[in-house]
Amino acid sequence: MKELPNPMFPLSQLGLRWPVRPALKEGRGGAVVAPLEVLAEPLAARSGIEVFWARHLDDVRAAQRLRYEVFAGEMGAQLSTPLAGHDIDLFDDFCEHLVVRDTPTRQVIGTYRVLTPAQARRIGSTYSDTEFDLTRLRDLRERMVELGRSCVHAEHRQGSVILALWGALAAFMSRNKLDTMIGCASIPMRHHGVISGDAAASIWRQLSSGHMAPIQYHVQPRLPLPVERLDGTLDVEPPALIKGYLRLGAKVLGPPAWDPDFNSADLPMMMRIDDLPARYRKHFLGR
Repeated sequence: MKELPNPMFPLSQLGLRWPVRPALKEGRGGAVVAPLEVLAEPLAARSGIEVFWARHLDDVRAAQRLRYEVFAGEMGAQLSTPLAGHDIDLFDDFCEHLVVRDTPTRQVIGTYRVLTPAQARRIGSTYSDTEFDLTRLRDLRERMVELGRSCVHAEHRQGSVILALWGALAAFMSRNKLDTMIGCASIPMRHHGVISGDAAASIWRQLSSGHMAPIQYHVQPRLPLPVERLDGTLDVEPPALIKGYLRLGAKVLGPPAWDPDFNSADLPMMMRIDDLPARYRKHFLGR
């Protein structure tokens, strides 16, 4: 990747223009006005952090380095990447990258990437399509974004970083009249130091009894985690990010897929703006 992705929504006349990627020159975009959320200055947070949409390649590279540190360094993911020490895949060029930075040190400490409907059409799918058959979501795609590669630096997982990310995402959705977010929520395969799918099977058992989406939105994994052959009776809690999603009204779309590269089980999840509990709607959207 040599240049930044083309933006999705030509909404703001105040934003900066992104570079034109050679692959998208003729008939596939060109230099378009940046999305509304690409502001002249980052949004400062009270806790000494700032959240912003990447405008330069350096911003994206910093996010990709953090992703590599978390996914490869902590989770043991086997990443195929064109640049050492960076988590890069083919979807990055088509995504907007949301970044949280520690204000005093300027260190990137959190990130999400966002694939919008327009860019999903350009690349031909979402990342989630590679792990699940999303046929039942076809009627939602025009107003659906995919969230991915969520990670927070190990020293900054107290909650303020993820709240800052969610606040910026909620504003992005509202301003661009989008109403659905999907993504793969990862469950590490390591439990008590042992690599096993038992913890993921147990979490799936817990969530499948009370957090499933309506049946018309259920999806199927392309490489299922063999939950029927695993011990699903362990008393384990879901990862903090999944618990956070559930508090926001997210639903599980189906059984987990096995992602051998990331050494994880991935749950397909969906959040809809209309399902946000009232207290979070007021906090994130002011209404």
